[in-house]
Amino acid sequence: MTTAPWRDPALPAAARVDDLLGRMTLEEKIAQLYGVWVGAATDGGGVAPHQHDMTADYDYDELITRGLGQLTRSFGTAPVDPALGARALAGAQRQIVAAGRFGIPAVAHEECLAGFTAWRATAYPVPLAWGAAFDPPLVEEVGRAIGRDLRAMGVHQGLAPVLDVVRDPRWGRVEETIGEDPYLVGTVGTAYVRGLESAGVVATLKHFAGYASSAGARNLAPVRAGTREFADVTLPPFEMALREGGARSVMAAYTERDGVPASADPELLTGLLREEWGFTGTVVADYFGIGFLQTLHRVAGTPAQAARLALDAGIDVELPTVKYYGETLAAAVRAGEVPAELIDRAARRVLLQKCDLGLLDEDWQPHVPESVDLDPPANRALARRLAEESVVLLDNPDGLLPLSPDARVAVVGPRAADALAMLGCYSFPSHVLPHHPGVETGIDIPTLLESLRAELPDAKVTFTEGCGVSDPDPSGFTEAITRASEADVCVAVLGDRAGLFGRGTSGEGCDVADLSLPGVQGALLDALVATGVPVVLVLLTGRPYALGRWHGRLGAAVQAFFPGEEGGPAVAGVLSGRVNPSGRLPVSVPRVPGGQPWTYLQPPLGLAGQVSNLDPTPLYPFGHGRSYTAFTWEDFSGPDAEIGTDGSYDVSVTVRNTGDRAGAEVVQLYLHDPVAGVTRPDVRLIGYQRLELAAAETARVTFRFHTDLSAFTDRSGRRVVEPGDLELRLGTSSADVRATARLRLTGPVRETGAGRRLRCEAEVSRG
Repeated sequence: MTTAPWRDPALPAAARVDDLLGRMTLEEKIAQLYGVWVGAATDGGGVAPHQHDMTADYDYDELITRGLGQLTRSFGTAPVDPALGARALAGAQRQIVAAGRFGIPAVAHEECLAGFTAWRATAYPVPLAWGAAFDPPLVEEVGRAIGRDLRAMGVHQGLAPVLDVVRDPRWGRVEETIGEDPYLVGTVGTAYVRGLESAGVVATLKHFAGYASSAGARNLAPVRAGTREFADVTLPPFEMALREGGARSVMAAYTERDGVPASADPELLTGLLREEWGFTGTVVADYFGIGFLQTLHRVAGTPAQAARLALDAGIDVELPTVKYYGETLAAAVRAGEVPAELIDRAARRVLLQKCDLGLLDEDWQPHVPESVDLDPPANRALARRLAEESVVLLDNPDGLLPLSPDARVAVVGPRAADALAMLGCYSFPSHVLPHHPGVETGIDIPTLLESLRAELPDAKVTFTEGCGVSDPDPSGFTEAITRASEADVCVAVLGDRAGLFGRGTSGEGCDVADLSLPGVQGALLDALVATGVPVVLVLLTGRPYALGRWHGRLGAAVQAFFPGEEGGPAVAGVLSGRVNPSGRLPVSVPRVPGGQPWTYLQPPLGLAGQVSNLDPTPLYPFGHGRSYTAFTWEDFSGPDAEIGTDGSYDVSVTVRNTGDRAGAEVVQLYLHDPVAGVTRPDVRLIGYQRLELAAAETARVTFRFHTDLSAFTDRSGRRVVEPGDLELRLGTSSADVRATARLRLTGPVRETGAGRRLRCEAEVSRG
């Protein structure tokens, strides 16, 4: 029997797909453009917005006779034993292959924001904690480990990472982001993409683009970012993750900018993404995003119009299930309402990706693992490393930390004895298990209370909750005050409860009006401080909260952003001194709950000044973090220089650990542009290097600055490098500058092209 050309792996992928498309009917092509969500709730109790009213009825057995593009969340919908789930997915794939005329399996996708969102799978720290670690190589390891687990279970595509840049910390999904700086988001997010893709899993960048800039920090609210903010803050992380990370998929955002929904924007999804950036992968809809063009955005009057808008813009795949790209679309094509060329274009992209994944090969068989352990010791060790690196010591003015090993410690607070205090809203226990009461979490998640008792076996540790996370009941304050008064030190463990759509204080759809601690936790902290007993504040949160009210009144303050299943031991290790804190803030910590939104990327009018009585200066700036050891910076090499607008320049500094224990310093390079054609942020991050140093060890870091890194979008919309003065500032945070190099750029204004340098490489030498 002669093998059809599309089955022949020796032929180029394009030739194979062209041959296959020529054999397919319209319905068979369209079948490749949607997924199905088997087991999705239709009663209003689902895990996605509008899931109940956007899930269509269909005959699955009949539907798959045409083929199928994707299978949605076989593991991430309900608590399924991983081994049984893998066998069930393999069975579903065999059924799809047997039912269709061409025998093409579906792409199986899952969420993997902070680990494989499956029952009994490792729950890693959330992306905001990745940003706090300032350690892209470690995040790449995490991405690779997650990718291996996904691939071993038969999953092809992961819906991560989130590359939205925080613009307003009141937004509920801050926990899912990497931080408020596009360079940090881009470098760390790209590392995760590399890891996931190296395991053979398609990384999906989201949410493209502008989602985090929603007005008033409301989920899905209109985006009012201007052209330059969009180009210089929102887009760079996506460009880096595509160009340097090799991501093969992009998810269109729910939101709209200047009246045009992202899911119906051909300038964004085709003009920029494909024609300018050269992207050749697939664009998928955010869940129900195509339907929202009709129901929420109201730019389409019928399902057929919504489908055409999305296809024309460049969305290839309807997720999570079929409604707009199914029979409605086929009928619209036959009626001449939707050009058949749009179907061919999208189907070709989908099939090229399936070819790349080996799904068009004649010998393809679904993978069924011999044994399944989605939370092995190696995963937990990796989760512990990232958690430990991400804990930020905000303040320790009198050296109260580390705690004395035999101290009397009163642990107080609603987050101390709750395992879920460690997890973000896209972890399986927080995302799915609330719909399955009584089902165990499936993984071991030590609480901070348990972990602290293990760290300090000779200490006398007492506990009381004091209050709930968000309820207004202060009745527990009396006992909390009593416990604190009996102790040498009080550890107040406060923070968020992750959830979805108002069921938590952080997470998707859990936006807040201001940055006060949830519920009566602030009042509880006031009561504890009033006892006169030194208080160590430990925050387990998904966003920063205003702490100015307690500044100068606390013995110490520690910030952890949902640090994952090993977060309890990691934070306890910082409190005991076993772990030397090395995290740095990926988001500013505000002084007061109002006066927001504010991130450090402010032009002059966004800074404190005489034109307003409100001072937005944060209490702790972006990049801030303390250590139990001390570092000196010396031998700075960065003399004033003159270079061309296409030139480069090296700036170096030696860092010495002058303490008596090992620690990590994060050297940060910022750019200040004194005069530009448009207003610019006062400072912005353009490079950084994490340095692990033993006691008395030194290391010299050299940053290779290129003028491309000074480029910005000018009044005409071009990205340019302008002649004039620049300052390169080396510091421990955006506000703590240790050395400055002054440059003068000479020559003409230079427009940067598609190959512009996106990162500032760093070289480390150890003495």
